[in-house]
Amino acid sequence: MRPAIRPATADDLPALVALDEVCFGSEAWSTVSWTGEFERRSEDRVILVADEGAVVGYVVLLVPPVALDVVELLRIAVTPAERRTGIGGQLMTAALAQCSGRTVLLEVAASNESAVGLYAGFGFEEISRRRGYYAGGEDAVIMRWREDA
Repeated sequence: MRPAIRPATADDLPALVALDEVCFGSEAWSTVSWTGEFERRSEDRVILVADEGAVVGYVVLLVPPVALDVVELLRIAVTPAERRTGIGGQLMTAALAQCSGRTVLLEVAASNESAVGLYAGFGFEEISRRRGYYAGGEDAVIMRWREDA
């Protein structure tokens, strides 16, 4: 059964915090950070969740006013037990549907080959690197998607 992709609600906050901790460890957003993301939803944040009776994935977008044409994909995660089942692709499809006519930027650790592959499969292209950006000196890969590309 494919999960439902839906906008996150405040009731999802504990599940999002927990999933973020599992997926990102020491780089996880705090409960305070997640609360801030929820507070900004009406302004410029889109938070979508994959729901199978429990939250099994999410994506967070920074979507500025229409006058600005660049959207940032801030975060995407799928619970380890559900990876490689298509949920990441479902979340990406739903996220990109929010970005019609805009460019989407994201950053990803160079060593995260599965994420880089997912993004490339959706037409994202590497446009630059931030050398030594992450703890331990790992590079961040900056990728761009354009609907017309």
